[in-house]
Amino acid sequence: MEFVVQGPALTAAHIQELVRHTGAVATHAAGANAVRLAGVTTVDAATAYCREHRLDGTRLDAPLCPSEFRWVCMDMDSTLITIECIDEIADLVGVKPQVAAITEAAMRGELDFPSALRRRVALLEGLEESRLQQVYDERLRLSPGAETMLAAARSAGWKTLLVSGGFTFFTERLRARLGLDVTLANVLETREGRLTGRVLGDIVDADAKARKVREVCDASGCDTRQTIVMGDGANDLKMMAVSGLSVAFRAKPVVQQQARVALNHSGLDGILALFDPRPGTT
Repeated sequence: MEFVVQGPALTAAHIQELVRHTGAVATHAAGANAVRLAGVTTVDAATAYCREHRLDGTRLDAPLCPSEFRWVCMDMDSTLITIECIDEIADLVGVKPQVAAITEAAMRGELDFPSALRRRVALLEGLEESRLQQVYDERLRLSPGAETMLAAARSAGWKTLLVSGGFTFFTERLRARLGLDVTLANVLETREGRLTGRVLGDIVDADAKARKVREVCDASGCDTRQTIVMGDGANDLKMMAVSGLSVAFRAKPVVQQQARVALNHSGLDGILALFDPRPGTT
């Protein structure tokens, strides 16, 4: 068993303290801001130390190898990107507080996602479709480490799936910009250049996300356990449950409790530190 510790705040002093408190041995660096500890006898103590010092700690019962995986599947809002697109769209109409409150409750799992989405989209009725580009250009930012993680995914031969309860306006632009393989999201209905306040077709909810993960795996002849799935909200839990490695990225408590890995301080490239870089582990 190994314990990977990482985060921008990691220092040599932290490593020394962890070794002293847990009886571990620092085997080698796992990245620029990460280290692997072997022989940790008190995982709870190591975890508590990481929490107190704003570090991410992950227990690994066996080394992870890139060849074990075929797909990396990501949520979009607050995972691949830093914003909730619908909240920023709502800001342009002056209803961001109302929409953000519904978003938060839905992500915590307190509201049924499809009905919550319809309620939020209804508040956007009348907005010019062209304003969506303003959100993309001025407010949408990739999460820290996103491009590094995606470059490593391509190098490892993993395919990429962006599956979102958000909107195709944004997922399609990110697909072209980042070279993603497959995307799935909701379609906003427009009429005469304005949003109607409705979504076309079925809502991309938790079931639809998990179903899409299964579909891409079936199409490429692999098992869903050969996927890494990253998300932050309750709507991501079902697709995370079918994965081989579930990653809660700066996620709601309900997601952190159920995910295999929680990254609260590292970037998306924090998943790379979980893979053993030593010879013979590829």
